[in-house]
Amino acid sequence: MDPQLAPVLVGVIILAVLGTTALFLAGVVAYSRRGTPRYLLITVVLGLLVARSVVGLGTVLGIVPMTAHHLVEHGFDFLIAILILYAVYRSGPSGDG
Repeated sequence: MDPQLAPVLVGVIILAVLGTTALFLAGVVAYSRRGTPRYLLITVVLGLLVARSVVGLGTVLGIVPMTAHHLVEHGFDFLIAILILYAVYRSGPSGDG
């Protein structure tokens, strides 16, 4: 990677951490108000997105090794996809969550 782009990459990842954290906190508030399994599932997925962004930031800053980065981030990608598909499956016409 071009060293001149490193600050841009760090800035984008910091914005991702802040954005996903804000969404996660909104999910926690929504879950605390609704208390349904569907809202819990959404909150867990948003939490995984926060963790994924933090791992990315840790990798860029040299804290997380690249091997761990790939294992964690791609593992979380898979888990997020499964949880979203499960939520879609559960949101059929007869399910309330």
